[in-house]
Order: sequence, then C-alpha cells, then structure tokens
Amino acid sequence: MRWITAWPARLASNSLAGKDHTDSFLLVESGRAHAFVLDDILLAGQLANARNPKDFIITGESLRTENQSLMFRKDDPQFKALVDRVVGGMMKSGELEKRYNQWFMSPIPPKNININYPLNAETKDAFANPSSKGI
Repeated sequence: MRWITAWPARLASNSLAGKDHTDSFLLVESGRAHAFVLDDILLAGQLANARNPKDFIITGESLRTENQSLMFRKDDPQFKALVDRVVGGMMKSGELEKRYNQWFMSPIPPKNININYPLNAETKDAFANPSSKGI
C-alpha cells in the first residue's frame, strides 16, 4: 500500500513537481514519489479517480480545516435574511447534510465515482449551529 500523507517539516525529503493535481498524484501512483500533500477533499477526489483507489490512504492530521462560507453584499439585509432562512433551514432540517452525502458519500453520475469523504467535525458543528460570524 502506498501512503498519501503530510510529512513532518523536520523530515528530509526531495520535492517533485507535477503540472497539476492529477499529474502529481500520478507521481505517487507510478511509484516515482512516496507522498502527495494537498487539501484532503482534493486528495479524496484524486483517490476516487485512481485506477486502484484501495492501494492508497489519506493519513495524518489535517494541516488545516477550511469550512466553506457564503459571501454577499453587506448592504442587502433582505437578501441576508433570505440566505439565513433558506440555508439555515437546510442545515437545521438535515437537508444540507443530505446534499453533502449525495455529492461526497454516494456515486456521482455519469461515472458513478464515490469520493467517500465524510463530513468533518467542524462542518457537522456548523450545520448544527448556523451562524453569521464569518471569518
């Protein structure tokens, strides 16, 4: 099994550069590289499209978590109220988690590739406690 992981900074290593994420993953898949560091959701997409996904594992602690947000003009309180009502309602009802599972935990047409990337704790918490605090 080959490992896709984040290496400690103190570990001596050589770097290889691919022209894009797919090319970089191919360096690991072909055995020319031992690891590929990238956002875990993007790694999950690369694994889902690999010839033999079960030959690889995403391991190690996440280097960071970046929950997604919505951005819109701050001088439009009617639109903010609509977004809060619709998105907040989807979070509270479980609809947003259902949509997440549709795209990240289920086969996606037309190739029926499953990214198999469960919700992280921070996103679960954000769904349970919607807020407008921003970043």
